[in-house]
Amino acid sequence: MSRYIPVYPHFDRMPIDISFLFEDEVPAGKHGFCKVDGDHFAFEDGTKATFWGVIPNGASNFPAHDYAEKCADRLAQAGCNFVRFHQLDADWHTPNLFRFSAGRRVETTRKFDPKSMERLDYWIKCLKERGIYASVDMTTYRRFTSGDGVVCPELLSNGAKMYSVYDPLMIELQKEFCTNFWEHFNPYTGLKYKDDPFFAFCIISNEVEPFRNFRKSSPASHKANIPYYEEEYREMFRAWLRERGSDREVPDDLVRGDAKDPEQVEFCTELHQKFCETMYKHIRSLGVKIPITGTNYSKNGAVVKAQRNMDFQDSHCYYRFNMWEEQEKVMPNRSMLAEPRCPIVKANINHLYGQPMFMTEWDNTWPNSYRAEGPIYYPAMAAFQGYSGMSIHTYGYSPYHKDTDLLGKESEAAGGPGGSAFREGMFTVWNDPAKFGLFYHGALMLRRGDVRQAEKTVGSLLTGPAIPKLVDTLQASAMDFHKVVSVLPEQDKTGLDEVYESTETYPGIDEDVLVSDTGEMWRDKKRKIGAVDTPRTKVVYGALHVYNQTGLSYNNRIDLNGMSVKSNTDFAVVAASSLSDKPLRETDNILLSTIGRACNTGMSFDGEKLLDYGRPPIQVEVIDAEIELETVHPDLVVWSIDSNGYMTGRLQTTYEDGRLKIHVGPKYASPYYLIYKP
Repeated sequence: MSRYIPVYPHFDRMPIDISFLFEDEVPAGKHGFCKVDGDHFAFEDGTKATFWGVIPNGASNFPAHDYAEKCADRLAQAGCNFVRFHQLDADWHTPNLFRFSAGRRVETTRKFDPKSMERLDYWIKCLKERGIYASVDMTTYRRFTSGDGVVCPELLSNGAKMYSVYDPLMIELQKEFCTNFWEHFNPYTGLKYKDDPFFAFCIISNEVEPFRNFRKSSPASHKANIPYYEEEYREMFRAWLRERGSDREVPDDLVRGDAKDPEQVEFCTELHQKFCETMYKHIRSLGVKIPITGTNYSKNGAVVKAQRNMDFQDSHCYYRFNMWEEQEKVMPNRSMLAEPRCPIVKANINHLYGQPMFMTEWDNTWPNSYRAEGPIYYPAMAAFQGYSGMSIHTYGYSPYHKDTDLLGKESEAAGGPGGSAFREGMFTVWNDPAKFGLFYHGALMLRRGDVRQAEKTVGSLLTGPAIPKLVDTLQASAMDFHKVVSVLPEQDKTGLDEVYESTETYPGIDEDVLVSDTGEMWRDKKRKIGAVDTPRTKVVYGALHVYNQTGLSYNNRIDLNGMSVKSNTDFAVVAASSLSDKPLRETDNILLSTIGRACNTGMSFDGEKLLDYGRPPIQVEVIDAEIELETVHPDLVVWSIDSNGYMTGRLQTTYEDGRLKIHVGPKYASPYYLIYKP
């Protein structure tokens, strides 16, 4: 029978502090500006740059000074060295760039609120001092106003998608915004933003692409269909056709951005490319030195083609969050590890051969009971694919987190931030033991490099008049085995081990067990389990204890190189990482995490429909598991560590034949254990 214990996540500290492992990287910027070095990021002094972090969303980017200091401490303690400043320009929260507090009408978005900027400046100082870098989006949720001079501001969506890509006035307003931002002087660092190597890279426009062919008008979303801007698009398309000698008629009801229209595909690709290059040139003219990309939205190969001249590529990937219904909160409880194809392929279509790749948004969202798989599979796969980093969406929306906050309750409003029902706390991770509680191991796998990049690189050739749509068959079937990149027909393919058409299926995907070419990662789709097996980090996770139809358990012992786990809990993550540069078998300091399901007290469901959020405190399921670790140290001790960081009990252990044997769960149960030499 399942047993749960309460945990109390603190907004100002983590139960374990691993920041000492990265103390040589403090402060951010010590190695110079981030640059592009082949297909990865590097700093000016040649140090490889890999980032692992979170997205403080909206108002959480404008914290009071005392909270800024404590939050920056906490992020560093968890192993983070990156934040993405996201939705700074969104009007649904305060503070934002244009308004510090609700009440005063925002007449124009052409100037920043000085109080908001002071808060952001101090936040930057705190992050920088702790070795944490940032990226920033130039346009995310900005709502243009009548004072900006744009047509029909009351109908424009967040970021004026996709009109902001081609309307001349909006483009000039975006240039002005970039100038105001990058020329801003931070009194706490003594630098203008453009001169501060704290900024790792920037994104011109969040989730904007040319193929949004919505027909319904909705001022609350990006689905607005405004006649003035629709006609503007048609006139540009007509002019483009005339330049090519085409006599094609463009009707007044033309569907904008129709991906089934080859001529529109070509036109929109050029339109988006022109916008990206125009904005890129302007930002560079300001003296901004860091890498720049256009957008971060995986739509199809045409978007990849449009951005081929950017410095790097970025994308977003979620595991099934869009299954929520607008009025009833329903989340299918599904395991990533059981997916027939690679569950993060959605982002990888933007992974263009020869360029760095980043994933600025990922998540396996609350309240999926199996979401603890995400903080293991995502960073392990990112390291295997050679990404320069990733950040989870979202750390939190509020600058006023409290120790008693619930899972899934970021806002008391029924609609949640931005008016979307599925958003109410769904993305917030700062207090989720099942996600942020495993960030230590994500940092070590990706940032420290415990998981190696794939040995073989496979190219997925993007061809055809409209270029394939979102999920490319080759990538979906090959990513668990090798590094996979998108390749445009005109690119030099030297250096690729294999090249396939994107519509082909990679051999081996139908096997039950998928093993990486490094041998360091595998997942068993049938058993719904996975493993990471490296010298310094070892993880087994998923359905670790299963029963047959008669109720008798299978032999559920899982053996890795130097570690074995026999779990008596059906779903769990059991992760061990060396807290030194030495491999697990040689180190005298180890973090052992045992985390599975997490929920609020009294949280209830009807099937997959959430009935009651519950109340504090947050509860975690006790993981009952027998663990053996190969070690050269016969005198290691094991202490349980609670959510306050207190040592709550020393576990009994035995040491036989070079292996330390531990049974966690029955006594001094905790998500965390420190194993060390006294």
